[in-house]
Amino acid sequence: MSITPELIKDLQDKSKELRREIVQITHDAGGAHAGGSLSVTDLLVCLYFNKLRNIGLENADNPDRDRFILSKGHCALAYIPCLAMRGYFEKKDLKSFNKFKSPFGMHPCSIKVKGCDVSSGSLGHGLPIAAGLGLGAKYQKKDFKTVCIMGDGECNEGSIWEAAMTISHYNLTNVIAIVDRNRLMIDGPTEDVMALEPFADKWTAFGFEVIDIDGHDHKQILEALDKAYNTTGKPVCIIANTSKGKGVGFMEDKADYHYCSLDSAQLAEAMKDIDAMYGGKL
Repeated sequence: MSITPELIKDLQDKSKELRREIVQITHDAGGAHAGGSLSVTDLLVCLYFNKLRNIGLENADNPDRDRFILSKGHCALAYIPCLAMRGYFEKKDLKSFNKFKSPFGMHPCSIKVKGCDVSSGSLGHGLPIAAGLGLGAKYQKKDFKTVCIMGDGECNEGSIWEAAMTISHYNLTNVIAIVDRNRLMIDGPTEDVMALEPFADKWTAFGFEVIDIDGHDHKQILEALDKAYNTTGKPVCIIANTSKGKGVGFMEDKADYHYCSLDSAQLAEAMKDIDAMYGGKL
């Protein structure tokens, strides 16, 4: 794949649009998981607007489409508007997020949300499901990939490492693990709550090729995904180093904004920060 300046600019514009949607919905819904949604934004954009194959509303039931699992399901705040941007439903529908009778809850539901392959929210389940999808694809001789994004705090769960062993044992190179490594969880820094380091070494020991990147650099994300898609030797884990609350100054790298509400003044400040991050309004 050719990574051109035009492609990077297009992805940056989409990341800006998604970040603006995230803070707007946080305000409109009266609260949401904003911090981790802003850290995972650029990963979602690169996947949904460049890498995932045979997706889009017209391919919603295509058995050969790539699958995506947002294991850190509390970040539906980023995932659902990303799906809207990809054309699965109208952006105006996002006004109902987390409101009575809305299909868009605080965690994504595959029954209610078009384009959502897996309901998630109970942490530690995404990678095991990805392992099952990968194993099924291997036995059925299908070439679709399953991409799973986890939170780093979620990697405290033993089920993640059981799944990692399974993926490695069966050499499921059709499963791509991505960790949103923002180093914060609801109770504080990951290294204080339950230390993960040496984190890359753990994934290596479990049989993965580890790619360590800046999770906000679109070029690095695309290069890592290209490598992961083309590998045949061993499964890949991409450790995407990110900042919780990325793009909003008063949120960045603060555990307090794992879940938050925004009043009108905070919303205006957040929008201003996001515009400034990308050099002004679109």
